[in-house]
Amino acid sequence: MTDLKKIDKSWTLFLDRDGVINDEKHMDYINTWEEFKFFPGVKYAIKKFTEKFGNIFIITNQRGVSKGLTKLEDLKIIHDNLVNEIAAAGGKISKIYFCCDMDDASQNRKPNPGMGLQAKKEFPEVDFSKSVMVGNTISDMEFGRNLGIPINIFLPSIHQHPGVQHPMVDLVFPDLLSVSKAL
Repeated sequence: MTDLKKIDKSWTLFLDRDGVINDEKHMDYINTWEEFKFFPGVKYAIKKFTEKFGNIFIITNQRGVSKGLTKLEDLKIIHDNLVNEIAAAGGKISKIYFCCDMDDASQNRKPNPGMGLQAKKEFPEVDFSKSVMVGNTISDMEFGRNLGIPINIFLPSIHQHPGVQHPMVDLVFPDLLSVSKAL
């Protein structure tokens, strides 16, 4: 099912952060709020998503914390400010889940499903079969598949477009604003 028009408040939206919501520093990390820059149209898009989806979660790997490049307090400031700016624009983020683990085998590190399972535990109304994952890496798409999410949307922000024929990708849009217009 890739008909976005059928989405209603019983659906859940999972969003990656860097390269989806904000500008991603290639081969580097967003370490402070001053480095965080929303992509154009994102606040409006999330406002539109809030009107359609029951819950919106941000699911983000943040290995820079374990590497000592991003302070945990700075990550909290980034996330608090992100949520507040989205709210000021009329949108709502239900919760941000992040994984700082270095080990790719960590249950919580995408593409592994741990952060999605945490969301389901805290928000029992989440139904993965009525969810959408939006990300800019194949790892994000694998995360969606690992949870049984039927609609995985790829945004080719800084990563090469894998093509709609890629088995992990259901739809491709240039940005979140385009996704919101398709609802």
